[in-house]
Amino acid sequence: MTDRPVLGIDIGGSGIKGAPVDLTAGDFATDRLRIDTPKKSTPKNVAEVVAEIVEQFADQIGDGPIGVTVPAVVMHGITRSAANIDKSWIDCEAEKLFEERLGRDVVLVNDADAAGVCEVRFGAAKDHPGLVLMATLGTGIGTAIIYNGVLVPNSELGHLEIDGYDAETQASSGVKDKLGLSYKEWVPRLQRYFETVEKLLWPDLIVIGGGVSKDHQKFLPKLKLNAPIVPAKHHNRAGIIGAAWLAVDRTNNPDPLRDSPAAKPGTIN
Repeated sequence: MTDRPVLGIDIGGSGIKGAPVDLTAGDFATDRLRIDTPKKSTPKNVAEVVAEIVEQFADQIGDGPIGVTVPAVVMHGITRSAANIDKSWIDCEAEKLFEERLGRDVVLVNDADAAGVCEVRFGAAKDHPGLVLMATLGTGIGTAIIYNGVLVPNSELGHLEIDGYDAETQASSGVKDKLGLSYKEWVPRLQRYFETVEKLLWPDLIVIGGGVSKDHQKFLPKLKLNAPIVPAKHHNRAGIIGAAWLAVDRTNNPDPLRDSPAAKPGTIN
């Protein structure tokens, strides 16, 4: 792919983390840098923090592209939603804003999508030829769908309505913590969620990420599903690694719709 490390940056509600990624090894080339997310987490304020991280690693990454994840739907460089960040991200031409601030090519991607790409390229679903569902269990439920190595972006299956509720309000690990549920009490909620997803999607493999995946032995074996369900390999590093891979992939596969009039803010193409 590239001889030099590629910078991946993961924007979260509390912290912004970045690291150069060795895309041959599929892991960090050096330790990551974390800076607190600004309290007023507007695109411009966040871009200033991203610029600090880029400057820190400039000697290692040269003038190459960078990949940036954001907790939002991203359509052709435009953020269409905002989860745990300022609402001014909605309908913002954020990818272009970052490029103008940083003076380099930027690929902006949904955080769960980046994690899914990482696991298919370098992790628990490496080289899987079928339909892979990545689910990140955290404050909400993020999802990524990858078929034969190709990402289907912005799936947002954490917001399926199940039994009259938004699924992530019933089954996320954030809900588990908020309600003080044991793993035994949480498993039926996960079972209901994933069995519903399976009826709609029929994945060949399900990969579970998010911080709770480190305790996978406490809940994954208790789920009774058609597809194998396994923990992610790269855990909280996955978003950064996947973002870096997607940054290089964009060089070879440009987005023809990014500058289309139909992709402008306020329109849905």
